[in-house]
Amino acid sequence: MSADGGFMQDPKIVFKRQKLLPADEEFLLSTDIFQASPEEAHRELLRSVKRKVLRPGERFIRQGARGNRFYLIQQGTCIVSVEKDNVLYPVSRLKPGDLVGEMAILTGESRNAHVDAETDMVLWGLTSAKFQAICQHYPQVREFLTELVAKRFSRSKFTPDRTIGKYIIKDVLGQGGWSIVYRGVHSTLNLPVAIKMLKHDLAMDPYFSEKFQNEAHVIARLNHENIVHVYDIEYLYKTIFIVMECLEGVSLEYVLENMPRMQFPAVLAVLIQVCRGLSYAHDNGIVHQDIKPANIFLQSGNKVKIVDFGLACATGTEDESDLPGTPHYMAPEQIEGESVDQRTDIYSLGITAFEMASGKRPFGDLPVQDILRCHKEEAVPDLQAHNPNLPVQFCDFVAKATNKDPSERYQSVSEVLQLLTLLSDTYGSHHALQPVSARKIMNIFVSFPPEKQGDVNRSVEELGFKLARMGLNIQVNEFQNE
Repeated sequence: MSADGGFMQDPKIVFKRQKLLPADEEFLLSTDIFQASPEEAHRELLRSVKRKVLRPGERFIRQGARGNRFYLIQQGTCIVSVEKDNVLYPVSRLKPGDLVGEMAILTGESRNAHVDAETDMVLWGLTSAKFQAICQHYPQVREFLTELVAKRFSRSKFTPDRTIGKYIIKDVLGQGGWSIVYRGVHSTLNLPVAIKMLKHDLAMDPYFSEKFQNEAHVIARLNHENIVHVYDIEYLYKTIFIVMECLEGVSLEYVLENMPRMQFPAVLAVLIQVCRGLSYAHDNGIVHQDIKPANIFLQSGNKVKIVDFGLACATGTEDESDLPGTPHYMAPEQIEGESVDQRTDIYSLGITAFEMASGKRPFGDLPVQDILRCHKEEAVPDLQAHNPNLPVQFCDFVAKATNKDPSERYQSVSEVLQLLTLLSDTYGSHHALQPVSARKIMNIFVSFPPEKQGDVNRSVEELGFKLARMGLNIQVNEFQNE
């Protein structure tokens, strides 16, 4: 804020409306934002942008200011710098074709960096008001900027974009159709976390956003040893961030991809813990809707956790399709768009159990439409034909759990848990699950004078980024050398 308590503004830059030259129009139409927009939007965009020439050293975006437009670079380069403790840290150089300043326009937040012309520049500016008006008719424009902003969360090293409340984003863990998951850390506790960001195009849908928020708050209250724990929910940058524990280990999907099939005692050990988590959630009125090996996580000490719990129910699928689940594990009622309940999770659990005990999915790797047809019309194959060593009671469990008619399935996970517990008493489920690779710890002590603090911080962050790409973790603790 300014000294008089008002909000700072970007430096005064006069953009003049002028007739577009053919070369200017050709350039604009070739840029990513125009390419990502429908042709009907091109005329409105061309009519709305205004041209400005800058000289080297001119600052046209000020950190902390309230931005009212973003810019498309036609000629020249500029430097993006973050100011911390009165020190400027250059973080990137932008070139022709790049956008600059779009974060503040998309989210309504203050500018998060300074931007200075490095050379003579030609810019095309689009005001926030014009942008919002165009997005009302052509949401693809906003979706393009959303994707761009999401990428910058993981690319930028020093920008405030990477701070989500008390947490700092480190790198990308994965993404799907509606969200992106980042690896992060608590800024003061050095606690590793996973941060799931809802994409802006969905967050800006009032119905979707309200439904997601309501469900997210319910999920955050779940507290069970077999369900991934949600630490926090942050509402920033006009979207929603779910902050969860960051798990060490491997997914059940990884195990099944790297071994023919699991030993029966290990199958029971996993299923019993999944059932405990599901039973607790169902008692709290939440249906997962996407039980599958990828959402079952195996940790050291034979611990099992269900991940993405309830988020599929609240927000739909992470697959590229519009289906509320994953085709290989979907119940018939999901495919038909009918109402779902805990019996839907039981169906998916039965399909998962079949794969664990046989090493194969029941309907193979057919095209998606054929898989969906099989779930609706064909009985799951006889499990004992794939693994004759399995107890008949277990094969019967899979057959009943995957019945096409929900009324013919187990009516609660408690029933399933009772059966599996009896089987474990007979066949034993105390055997170790798929082992997680042993991990070593390396200590590095760095001694440095106080004036080198900034350089050391940057070096440590770069090292952490490289290690994260290798799937490794780094934890930093500072000690005062008396």
